[in-house]
Amino acid sequence: MNANTHPATKTLLGGLAPREFMAQHWQKEWRLIRQAMPGFEELLSVDAIFKLACTEGVESRLVLRQGKKFALETGPFSKARLSRLPERDWTILVQGLNLHLPAADALLRKFSFLPYARLDDVMVSLAAPGGGVGPHFDSYDVFLLQGIGTRRWQISEQKDLTLIPDAPLKILKRMVPSQSFELIAGDMLYLPPHVAHDGVAMQAEAFCTTYSIGFRAPTHQELADGFLDWIGATSEIEGRLADPDLAATDHPARMPKQYQREVADAIAKLQMDKGAIKQFAGCYATDPKPSVEFSEPKPLLSRTAFAKACGVAKGGSVALAAGTQCLYDDEFLFINGDAFVVQGDAALWHQLADERTLSVPNDAKTETIDALYAWYRDGWVRIVSA
Repeated sequence: MNANTHPATKTLLGGLAPREFMAQHWQKEWRLIRQAMPGFEELLSVDAIFKLACTEGVESRLVLRQGKKFALETGPFSKARLSRLPERDWTILVQGLNLHLPAADALLRKFSFLPYARLDDVMVSLAAPGGGVGPHFDSYDVFLLQGIGTRRWQISEQKDLTLIPDAPLKILKRMVPSQSFELIAGDMLYLPPHVAHDGVAMQAEAFCTTYSIGFRAPTHQELADGFLDWIGATSEIEGRLADPDLAATDHPARMPKQYQREVADAIAKLQMDKGAIKQFAGCYATDPKPSVEFSEPKPLLSRTAFAKACGVAKGGSVALAAGTQCLYDDEFLFINGDAFVVQGDAALWHQLADERTLSVPNDAKTETIDALYAWYRDGWVRIVSA
């Protein structure tokens, strides 16, 4: 049963089926969903969040509030620094929680009624009483799921999105709230892009957590820059500037027209056709963030042992690593920024991308095992034992 038909997804969206939610709310209207996840239990302990904030390779930030002013520090932090935190008015943010915690990755996949090309990551916000990051807006869609404690959210659909200049965070210069409500464990708030919001931890003591499910929304400039970089790296153009008919000149600083024509011809040779653009789109959407690292598994299985371990006969399977992005179209399988022409059983590759796990059939082709084994060695896929 997929996310579009699973009863839990309807609960997650406040009684709406995914198609209804997308038609009524996605990038249109915010929605408060009480008990989107009834009985929601914390994904990790407060101590575990502190530990992640101190870990190299984990993206973390500390936001401290003093009245209407905010200070920002970036991790990883030392235990000594975190032990000196005041009793209130601070927030620790840990980005990419799904890369480090299987339960957070499972939470992210609950939103698979949306294309993986748009789904980004899970961030956890741990706040002491009074903690928050100030009134702000996001340029992408976000679901805000409440964990422990209580958070009061104020929102505004104001058009004035002017930011405080030179602030360490993108804080709105002025926010006029139109709605205010408190969220407890299992409640969730969906916000389209550019809806102003301000969340403050309201519990009298201990901590408050909010899990943010965010989405990828690159600017058109970022897409254009990425395409130029990609096509430059993937194109092989023969030829070199030549001008055997070049005449002597009395104006050496004047650009020769022949030179300009040669430049135009070289650029025209770039394969900027629809096929190349479609391939780039898949590579761009699956390109891992710079913070994502993959490593060879230890101990490393031989190819023969790998084939046995992930096969149906042994009851095992392979699963995409948490940091692996995998998509497909009618021609290619895209994985971590690379494109592979789909050969053999396309349904098998599509299943791996959609479900992120696959029991390899006993009659799988050699090329299939070879590809999976290469990705296993790269750390892109892992073996799931029976």
